[in-house]
Amino acid sequence: MNSKLVVIAGPTASGKTAVSTALAKALDGEIVSADSMQVYRRLDIGTAKATAEEMAGVPHHLIDIIEPSEPFSVAAYRLLADAAVKDITARGKLPILAGGTGLYIRSVIDELEFPAGDLASEIRERLEDRAADTEPETLYRELLTKDPAAENIIHPKNKRRIIRALEVIERTGRPFSDFHKAWSDRVSHYDLAMFGLTIERALLHERINVRVDRMVADGLLEEARSLIDAGYEQFLTSQQAIGYKEVIRHIKGETSLGDAISTVKARTRQYAKRQMTWFRADPRITWVDMTEKSAGAAAEEILARLGGGFYLKG
Repeated sequence: MNSKLVVIAGPTASGKTAVSTALAKALDGEIVSADSMQVYRRLDIGTAKATAEEMAGVPHHLIDIIEPSEPFSVAAYRLLADAAVKDITARGKLPILAGGTGLYIRSVIDELEFPAGDLASEIRERLEDRAADTEPETLYRELLTKDPAAENIIHPKNKRRIIRALEVIERTGRPFSDFHKAWSDRVSHYDLAMFGLTIERALLHERINVRVDRMVADGLLEEARSLIDAGYEQFLTSQQAIGYKEVIRHIKGETSLGDAISTVKARTRQYAKRQMTWFRADPRITWVDMTEKSAGAAAEEILARLGGGFYLKG
């Protein structure tokens, strides 16, 4: 029998922390975070990490596990998440994978493969040097001789993906299309129960605005300054660390605080839209409308939809 795994997904500010915590308390579960920024220590306010009070005594895994200076990837996340899920299951608890980073979630539930190697690899650099002096069609023909099935998944003018595919083939000795197959199959090795939180757009935007204002009031600028002092400015401005890069511009005198806050809100709304686009593409998700529900009510609805106490402890 496959191991059980509950997934709680959704956009930022939709209530994932509160719902997953309530669900974990009801199901004797533990939470595995699926958030690409909450893995970093020191990034607390700007990533909206749950407080001890919000965690309500429920164990949370894969939060605060590395320093911002340490390299990290979705492949590394998947290894750690797999280990956490297995450990939770072995102790007789229910693992609940909760978060808004869609790629992290899929890496775990669908066992996606990620070819090893640094992004700035020698292979890629060599291919990019060739591509600078070569038409995409030439590289594309080379790709198809090595991986004919790539014709169905890569456009002949998409130079970036052609380079990536050639790199994967050279690095692994396997066709790039092999790795792509897992993306389209969406076949999980878990006994999977997957739920997504949705919310009326105007209300979600209001929640985002309130959250950003609260972050500023709670000390986002001070946190950003301490990170700069610790030598992490380049990391914060190069990553998808919404909130930090905008207030850093204010700290450096490049924009007003009001403009920085407005930009954080706008970019967070855009990010929430991208998250919903990603999650809506997965037909396995059962949606729970949070527009007029409390976290407790949403958790009760999820429990009911799980059916007949199937996931209930005991």
